[in-house]
Amino acid sequence: MTTALEATGHVNVTRKMDDYPEAGDLIRSVRANAADVLFVDFAIVEKALAIVKLIEARASQVQIVAFDEHADPDVLRQSMRAGVREFLMDPFQREPVMETLANIKELLDRRPVVHESTNQVFSFLPSKAGVGTSTIAANVCAAMGRQKNTRVLLSDFDLSSGMVRFMLKLTNECSVPDAIERLRDMDENLWPQLVTSVQGMDVLHAGRLNPNVRIDPAQISQLVEFMRRMYQVLCFDHSGNLERYSLELMQESKRILLICTAEIPSLHLAREKMVFLKDLGLSGRVSVVLNRMHKKPLFDKNQVEDVLGMPVVCVFPNDYHAVNQAVQQGKLIDPGAELGKSFADFAAHLLDQPGTKTEATKHRFLELFRTASTIATPLRD
Repeated sequence: MTTALEATGHVNVTRKMDDYPEAGDLIRSVRANAADVLFVDFAIVEKALAIVKLIEARASQVQIVAFDEHADPDVLRQSMRAGVREFLMDPFQREPVMETLANIKELLDRRPVVHESTNQVFSFLPSKAGVGTSTIAANVCAAMGRQKNTRVLLSDFDLSSGMVRFMLKLTNECSVPDAIERLRDMDENLWPQLVTSVQGMDVLHAGRLNPNVRIDPAQISQLVEFMRRMYQVLCFDHSGNLERYSLELMQESKRILLICTAEIPSLHLAREKMVFLKDLGLSGRVSVVLNRMHKKPLFDKNQVEDVLGMPVVCVFPNDYHAVNQAVQQGKLIDPGAELGKSFADFAAHLLDQPGTKTEATKHRFLELFRTASTIATPLRD
């Protein structure tokens, strides 16, 4: 089947399975690959029908094409009763295959596939280096991950001096540049090799220091699109240097959390960055977070708001001892500690609104079937 599809010149099969998958694996594959079409082998009718039923329940707009070695009338009837409109038989000659693709295209033009894609995307942006942005991002992200049925990803995009890898004592050598490099091969099987699970969240760290790393903003969009389909929440830890890829990530974000301290240099640079983001049309997404607040600060919360000209949405207390102890142990802040509770409260605040949206992706005919998936038992070419 795979050979016949690719021989048309209109199809590039991006995922094939050598056996009937479990329900969870199939849905993850459909979502990760943004599949519009599944080609299902009806060699074992009961299992094939179970797949059709699952897709109808969980991804009803994905089109299904059945295929088999024989034109068994009973199998054809069962597939039709299940709602399968297209059936291909061996040998898979070009004319019937092309006719099936044209029929599928017509159906998808009328009813494009809609894949779930989260809009809960948060950028953590420091006013200046050393204000504790990575600590806030990691702990708030972990607090989000403790919410029921919430898959969370923390990505460290401070490619010049990312601290998440060090803070959490991560040993996985794969990093953001590796994910970018392997975008063409990205699927639900490769992705777990790139990330590390830490206390309820997945982490993609920045990798080793490499000043020569260059990322095309177009690659960022492609990577974030994949991430949106895989997780309910995305958190990006930025360097604060406002690189082009960083700006692209902020364009993708629902909220930009500008982290500062109640100190003159930090407040000055926070104000500068707010002006810059306003010029980019992003000021409506920016929220100010005040970190390391002392009991007797140089500027209190109201004064900081006056200086920046906008409200402070959250204030985190200063607790150097707890933070340093956590870093030494490669752990996150104790959720039961005062600072840990503050992180949990802010995480709940950020997740207060519904977090999923749907996006209909319309494709041209030549592009449409590049996301087709084939399920076979085994594959027969």
